[in-house]
Amino acid sequence: MVKLRLKRCGRKQRIVHLYLSQCAVYRIVAIDVRSRREGRDLRKVGFYDPIKKQTYSNVPSILYFLEKGAQPTRTVYDISKKAEVFKEL
Repeated sequence: MVKLRLKRCGRKQRIVHLYLSQCAVYRIVAIDVRSRREGRDLRKVGFYDPIKKQTYSNVPSILYFLEKGAQPTRTVYDISKKAEVFKEL
C-alpha cells in the first residue's frame, strides 16, 4: 500500500527572526507504508516549509496516486486541503 506522507530534509536548525528554530523543511512523497520515514520514495510530489508557510504540490501526481488508492497522512491531507487539491477529484 502506498501513502502520501512527509519526509524530513534540510538543516537541523535554521535562524529565523534572530532565534534558532528546530523546524525543518519537508517533502511530500509517495512511499510504501513498510518503508521508514527517510526511506526510498516512489515519487516526490511536493514540499512544505512550516516556517515560511510555503507549500508546493504537484497536483497531477497527487491525484494519480490518490486514484491508485494511496492514503494521505493527516498532515498531508490538511496541507492538500488548504491547497484545494481535493476539489479536482
